[in-house]
Amino acid sequence: MSEAETTDQWSEPAAADSLIGTVVAAQANFYWVQLTPPLPEAAQSNLLLCTRRTRLKKIGQQVMVGDRVEVEEPDWLAQRGAIAQVFPRQTELDRPPIANVDQILLVFALSEPTLDPIQLSRFLVKAESTDLEITLCLNKRDLVSQEDQQQWIDRLNQWGYQPILISLRQRQGLTAIETVLANKITVISGPSGVGKSSLINRLIPKVELRTGAVSGKLGRGRHTTRHVELFELPSGGLLADTPGFNQPDLTCAPAELADYFPEARQRLGKANCQFSDCLHRDEPNCGVRGDWERYDHYLMFLDEVMAYQQALDRSSDAEATTKLKTKGEGQIISEPKLAAKKYRRPSRRTEKQTLRYLYQDIDEVMASEPD
Repeated sequence: MSEAETTDQWSEPAAADSLIGTVVAAQANFYWVQLTPPLPEAAQSNLLLCTRRTRLKKIGQQVMVGDRVEVEEPDWLAQRGAIAQVFPRQTELDRPPIANVDQILLVFALSEPTLDPIQLSRFLVKAESTDLEITLCLNKRDLVSQEDQQQWIDRLNQWGYQPILISLRQRQGLTAIETVLANKITVISGPSGVGKSSLINRLIPKVELRTGAVSGKLGRGRHTTRHVELFELPSGGLLADTPGFNQPDLTCAPAELADYFPEARQRLGKANCQFSDCLHRDEPNCGVRGDWERYDHYLMFLDEVMAYQQALDRSSDAEATTKLKTKGEGQIISEPKLAAKKYRRPSRRTEKQTLRYLYQDIDEVMASEPD
């Protein structure tokens, strides 16, 4: 996940013959568009496989999953069409690449794999950086005791979150999830192996996603989802599954990090820091530093984003020669960029000239040799 960009404008044409829809999947240069009712009588489906108009390519207009678009020249028999216009986006994420998202459903498991507080904090901070609404779902409640469930609920309440505990195996808690998802575009995210694909299969029975078993050797899930796709919920709304990952990168500015911890925001609301650029470490009269559980997580992530910022500053002048890469748990490394070579097939004229010069050289050599 990454920061969401917000657009205030949101307008769609009112022409009666316009077909409006939402891009629900994209692959290569083709886009599946789910059309919004009412549809013409000739329509045989609310899905069209569309290409992008050349005019949009020329102006560099990207088409993303989640985009609201206008479709022209539908061929209902072939189930084809062409995207003629992309409407202004309300929000935009680049990881995963998806537009007009309303909220994030963050899914973790209470057991198998074991719930890691630092990993959970990392996902929550990354989700907070998007400025979208966040719903935290904890799966596999049937694998832990009632006491452990309550301890996690109390703990997360102190973090500033009210988790929904579910059990896909015993079909517990799904009604609460369906209520949260109704009539919204939601991105579902979280580590591999916690049950994201299984949750989608349960919420949308007609969708059959591949599910991956948790790696017994590593105690982590195997990656199963390969691309972003929106699925229509029976109760309304769209749900986007995203490729699973275990350690999302933190790339925000150091001064912004505290805003992504609800506990820190609460403290800043009650008391201001003495310095406007306070990073809440060892500065005097800091309003954030104190006895709260995730303060150590904050300091750990602060070191990471500061290292990233320093590496970014060092490489800004080099434009060119290096790129930043996150390796392991927050380790920032700099790698050289590979020089791009342009390969162009020589023209026939050049090839003929080369051959002519070659033959001339051979003739000269033959002439200079004694009989």
